[in-house]
Amino acid sequence: MKSVAIRESATDRLFMSIIYLFLAFILIIILFPLLHILSASFSSPSAVSSGKVWLWPVEFSWIGYQAAFQNKDIWIGFGNSLFYTMAGTVLNVSFTVMIAYPLARRSFYGRNIIMLLLVVTMFFDGGLIPNYLLVKSLGLLDTRWAMILPGAFAVFQVIIARTFFQSTIPDDLAEAAQIDGCSDLAFIWRVVLPLSKPVLAVLALMYAVGHWNTYFNALIYLSDYTKFPLQIFLRNLLILNADNSDMYVNISAQAVQQGLKDLLQYSLIVIASVPVLVIYPFVQKHFVKGVMIGSLKG
Repeated sequence: MKSVAIRESATDRLFMSIIYLFLAFILIIILFPLLHILSASFSSPSAVSSGKVWLWPVEFSWIGYQAAFQNKDIWIGFGNSLFYTMAGTVLNVSFTVMIAYPLARRSFYGRNIIMLLLVVTMFFDGGLIPNYLLVKSLGLLDTRWAMILPGAFAVFQVIIARTFFQSTIPDDLAEAAQIDGCSDLAFIWRVVLPLSKPVLAVLALMYAVGHWNTYFNALIYLSDYTKFPLQIFLRNLLILNADNSDMYVNISAQAVQQGLKDLLQYSLIVIASVPVLVIYPFVQKHFVKGVMIGSLKG
């Protein structure tokens, strides 16, 4: 049997052309600043300070990265951010699953009331001063735990995980596991988690990006610079325009005069963005699947 091709009308072709042009325009708007930052980070200080860089490196140079990696604060911040991101993400995902899965089961008594109380916290917050006093009273001030525990889980992520569990893990499956002698913890570990890779990827990526980009909690709760995340040092350079002589070790005075400080801004932005860009391709498949399942069945 021959397949019959549906011929599009002129109006449909015009409409699709407009859509493609609009999407291409949005893509250009997004890509231009990214390419400009990447090109500037590999250009010479003089080319960056004079505004010669557009979409391709001018006078290719590693000076910006060389100066950045020679600064010990960058390594301290990078290591701290990795720790906060990894430890915080594991803790966040674990807490979210432990809260969301019981709320998704119909047999859990009072789940609607608990869910309502959780949703209320999304609209009403105690504020900065009460949160600071709470962290201080718990003895977490100026500790690494202050960057992880106050945001142990997010209600929005709990809603996403709860919706996924409700639509993907039927109650009949849990009842069948109980008949076979499987405990609740064993059922979660052996059945729920393997079937929940898409939503786990969504949660992990959301939490990881949040931890990697955070700096406000560090400004409030931390005073020891050895515990500062990378974003604090990046903020000091970009916003406060702080000078640090360690960045200019082994760099000629002529290069400094040509605008090394401007070049460092672009180099540090690339350094701070690389970890997230490296992680995303590995979770992209599960991330897209998890988002679509939540949108179609939620």
